[in-house]
Amino acid sequence: MLNRTSIFKIYLILIGMSLTVLHSSWINASDIDKKVLNGLQIHGFLSQGWTKTTDGDKKEKNDFFGDSSGKEGSFAFRELGVNASHRPLTNLQLSMQLLSRQAGEDSKGGIRIDYGFLDYTVLTTETKEFGVRLGRTKNPLLFYNDTRDVPFTRPSIILPQSIYFDRVRNFGLASDGVQLYGESRSEWGDITAQFSAVFPQVGDTSTEVGVLGRKYPGDLKTRLSYIGRIMYERDGGRWRFAVSGAHFNIGYDPDLNDPLSTGSFRFSPLYFSAQYNAERWSLTSEYAIRHIERENFFNRGVPDSNFTGESFYVQGIYRFNPTWEAVLRYDVYYADRKDRDGNEFQAATGRPDHSRFAKDLTVGLRWNITPSIMMRGEYHRVNGTGWLSTLDNPTFQSMTVVQPDNPQPLNPTDQHWNLFAVQVSYRF
Repeated sequence: MLNRTSIFKIYLILIGMSLTVLHSSWINASDIDKKVLNGLQIHGFLSQGWTKTTDGDKKEKNDFFGDSSGKEGSFAFRELGVNASHRPLTNLQLSMQLLSRQAGEDSKGGIRIDYGFLDYTVLTTETKEFGVRLGRTKNPLLFYNDTRDVPFTRPSIILPQSIYFDRVRNFGLASDGVQLYGESRSEWGDITAQFSAVFPQVGDTSTEVGVLGRKYPGDLKTRLSYIGRIMYERDGGRWRFAVSGAHFNIGYDPDLNDPLSTGSFRFSPLYFSAQYNAERWSLTSEYAIRHIERENFFNRGVPDSNFTGESFYVQGIYRFNPTWEAVLRYDVYYADRKDRDGNEFQAATGRPDHSRFAKDLTVGLRWNITPSIMMRGEYHRVNGTGWLSTLDNPTFQSMTVVQPDNPQPLNPTDQHWNLFAVQVSYRF
């Protein structure tokens, strides 16, 4: 969470940006087109989304990004971001993005630093590059994690939730620390590699609920973690392959009369990514193995938790022309690869088996009205509730809970459900 001093600094940055934009005498027409203000590049975006979920039983509710199962759906999905970069030296760049994001109960607005870092290029030649970044950097994972914060750079309104969890977005998007990066270019293709030693973001409620299953009196504590990715590209990006992974470490500081004790949470995902890009179409697939360990959280003889989840998706994009684009995707999530249908989980806990998996078939359409304005619409047919937010569905027991002291009521969500989403976005 940001303290008052940090919030005050953010407001000063926003005021400074606003004054710079308003002082038109500092820039000329060509600078406006390039968004360059005395060497400072400023860009931004805003979007408004609408989600509607339906199921076969009115007594059951599957909410996504707010009260989407209500009669009018949910408009509690909006994003507003301003990013700036400045290069005071040829090999030194400073970058930052401020974001206000509303996405149901998981993200309730407010201004936060999405990322902010210093990038120093140590070595640059025609075929090689090596540098270091310090600060809050994007987690180098998968194909879309670096660009998932901007609506225009996502392949759909809602990314594959089996891998790109929106319910713990801050935790997955960026971390605080140091990142080393390098690139090698040759006639055989381009290889880029990134390695980060960081402290993950764990101070928000959505991350705590994602790790512990529900809100507890104590606080999660960030610990040194490691993230890495190596990517190979050939023919100017026609072929792309990547392997990425992480070892996230989180601790817990219990409060007085806390039912939990000092515990450790370790999340170790491994990802494999592949993509082919042609002139009019692209085919992408990513596969994840997620190992989760919890130790010493629960007293009274409750055993530790240790299991491995599995996810994958296959996605096709077809570009009719520069204005219209369609997407078709099949997305699969299993909380535990040894209990894919959730039957063992249901027998052990009494909770629904369909809270342990989700299979999502997505069809979507993108309309680039202008280079700065975009509209999207998509439909999801989902079997399972494995990636639904426990904050938007408060009586839904999270798949990450390991026998809490006071179990909540059984999940009132429906196994088979529909999700409609529409989004209008603007960038400058």
